[in-house]
Amino acid sequence: MAPPMAIDLQSVGDTQVATLSGPLTVNGVPARRAKAPKMAGGIASNASSDMFKSPGYGKPKAKRWDHRLNEESRSRKATAIKGAAQYLKNPAGSTSALDMAYRMFITRGEYIMSEEYTFATAVETAAPMGVKVVGIKMDEQGLLPSSMDEILSTWDEKRRGAKRPWLLYTVPSGQNPTGATQGEQRRRDIYRCAQKYDVYILEDEPYFFLQMQPYTGPNAPDVPPPSTHEQFIKALVPSLLSMDVDGRVMRLDSFSKVLAPGTRVGWVTASEQIIERFVRHNEVSIQNPSGISQLVLFKLLDETWGHAGYLDWLINLRLEYTKRRDVICNACEKHLPKEVASWNPPAAGMFHWIKIHWRKHPNALSKPILDIEDEIYHAGINNGVLSCKGSWFRAEADPGEDMFFRTTFAAASSEEITEAIRRFGEGLRGVFSLD
Repeated sequence: MAPPMAIDLQSVGDTQVATLSGPLTVNGVPARRAKAPKMAGGIASNASSDMFKSPGYGKPKAKRWDHRLNEESRSRKATAIKGAAQYLKNPAGSTSALDMAYRMFITRGEYIMSEEYTFATAVETAAPMGVKVVGIKMDEQGLLPSSMDEILSTWDEKRRGAKRPWLLYTVPSGQNPTGATQGEQRRRDIYRCAQKYDVYILEDEPYFFLQMQPYTGPNAPDVPPPSTHEQFIKALVPSLLSMDVDGRVMRLDSFSKVLAPGTRVGWVTASEQIIERFVRHNEVSIQNPSGISQLVLFKLLDETWGHAGYLDWLINLRLEYTKRRDVICNACEKHLPKEVASWNPPAAGMFHWIKIHWRKHPNALSKPILDIEDEIYHAGINNGVLSCKGSWFRAEADPGEDMFFRTTFAAASSEEITEAIRRFGEGLRGVFSLD
């Protein structure tokens, strides 16, 4: 139901027009606002302008311009994650750097590569540009170099209708959505494969500094945390950028996951030529991040914290996220039915990826995988907990052979995380008819 209006309206018959109780003046705004109840929403809650519109406006709708919108604009669809925001208090976010990188490198009709489950916006940004994504198989450390090599070595240009892909988009640390983190050797193997086939790498690292302490289990002692800045830096898995000797890596970084998402400030690191081209694209799009945000970050990082203070903050985040990760893993151990659910503790980031053994569903032989996934999804919603369907993150259009759900431990308290997993487990038991 739409919220009450701040302006008194009087309907006039069935002509879809309305009259105001009086002309709106500057001095009259506070009084009219006072008549309206406060919004029942959290910080940055999901909202639409439709919530604030009256039933009728007295004006015809604007002319439609379908015949003038180009193919890219017409092909854009609402993102799956933002669609789920109707059940949330906080919306999802995305980045413009990836969009500019795509526009720099790829041409309509081409393919790019990514993990088989990937950041949904990476796929949704590419699609309107006429670019398809081929998914590389994964394990608990993320992208498999052997699968990448197989894709590139066996690429059938005639069957695919496009040349062999030469651009890789990857999230090496705390991968979204799987939470997987590529180890150092894994990253070196990926880089060598990129060299072998002359592949350029977009290394998206918003969670790089959210690498956590090793998971030791519910009753095991914790691993001692880094006691110095040097120990903290040494404990981080080296980035692909640090291994780059050819200038074939562009790394994308952001303050959104380590300071505040509302700052909308990030940066890219690449070779001189690529940065020059990136700047040219930036000049005719967003131009610059918000000046106010830059000023706030400068005051905090340079004038207040300095490098040492920022590293202290990152160490604090490492330990805080380790605690939250441990809470959600321990809750899964306690509350999820292991007959139908399994998981690997994440080593970085803010996501926990739960595999569902959907073939054990009572109707698995007759019910499609996506229908079973939807049943589990809504069972969670009915229990007051929201998780994200793994199918939303598929790089390719097919549903895949396995089923996953993405959960997060970023913003909730320990008690809320535990209760959410308990409710999710309760929903699973109901769907799978478990005692």
